[in-house]
Amino acid sequence: MSRLTEILEYNRTFVQNREFEAFRTTKFPDKKMVILTCMDTRLVELLPKAMNLRNGDAKIIKSAGAIVAHPFGSIMRSILVAIYSLGAEEVYVVGHQDCGMTSLNAEQVLTDAEARGISKETIRTLENSGINLQRFLTGFHSVSDAVADSVRVIRNHPLLPSDIGVHGLVMNPETGELLVVTRGKERETEHTEEPNKTLS
Repeated sequence: MSRLTEILEYNRTFVQNREFEAFRTTKFPDKKMVILTCMDTRLVELLPKAMNLRNGDAKIIKSAGAIVAHPFGSIMRSILVAIYSLGAEEVYVVGHQDCGMTSLNAEQVLTDAEARGISKETIRTLENSGINLQRFLTGFHSVSDAVADSVRVIRNHPLLPSDIGVHGLVMNPETGELLVVTRGKERETEHTEEPNKTLS
């Protein structure tokens, strides 16, 4: 059975059993926040749990390394849409330790691309067209610095309202612990929740 067939069969049962009802919410983030984080598989469930988020609480945008590569690219556009159209009031950039982008090497990626059938001519054409593949396919050395860079791009965007808080954090992908890289303007929560109780 192919992966797609497996997914479609599971989905059919999911819908028939009305399991979706547990996830019903609106398109507006209840906690008025948008999160830019990494696409790392370890964060899929860990990040929402570690940040006390339920379905519907936040808009979550994912990219390799939680990087805003271009101030007028799709990541920044998504952040602005979350703010202007969906009511987000704070932006959280959440990178993580042991990120694959710290070891991304352009030469290796291009070698792997050729091994998968991308011709040298295609690569040369891209480079001769002014595309800097070395820069495009190179990661970063420090997760904290990368998070700070993304925060800087967002905070300094000419279309970002001045009252929007932009925060930078780094998560431990094993424990979920969050370390603050930089704090932006903070908003008080509109409702109080009882803190999680621990057993003694």
